[in-house]
Amino acid sequence: MVNVIPPNANTARAARGFSLLELLVTLMVVALITSLVTLTVNSGSRDLRVDAQVRNLANVAQYALDEAQLSGIDHGLVLLRKLDEAGEPVYGFAWRERDLRNWRVPERDEDVFAAQYLDPGLSLRLELENSPIQDPELGDEDPRSPPQVLLYASGETTPGALEVLRDETGELLWRIEWDLLGRFTLLRRGIEDDDEPID
Repeated sequence: MVNVIPPNANTARAARGFSLLELLVTLMVVALITSLVTLTVNSGSRDLRVDAQVRNLANVAQYALDEAQLSGIDHGLVLLRKLDEAGEPVYGFAWRERDLRNWRVPERDEDVFAAQYLDPGLSLRLELENSPIQDPELGDEDPRSPPQVLLYASGETTPGALEVLRDETGELLWRIEWDLLGRFTLLRRGIEDDDEPID
């Protein structure tokens, strides 16, 4: 005679698996963690991209001033604004050199002087000659758009500062300052940092 042992409640429950509610809760937790990690990574990469663009802007400005002196041709920085595909304003910057009659895109070093645009949600604010921060007439991609910041062949510039701001909060991310002799200083969040020299 074979003895049949009835299954107890614990083994029956263990064999049953997860309930639908347990699976849904697990999936929600995984989705929440994934979205938080993605948000953090995207925010970090966006900040790195802005840092690289600001450093590039300051370095190219110094290079453009050197080029102006060597070539005897005035250079300039033009701030740009356009609408992206979603209709949001996007700010950027481009470089110009003086022609006999007008301004034009520099003919040398096209990669160095290529126009760049910041991510949506960021804006630029310009201050010239210690005047209150103003909203300048922003240019477009027309090569004849006159620059707001002039880098003269004499080696002088119009003293000023350019700020990169986060639109949503008004937070100052970067400030680039320059003096009459074209000495550029990078200020992260508007604070001087000895590790941010511009040669």
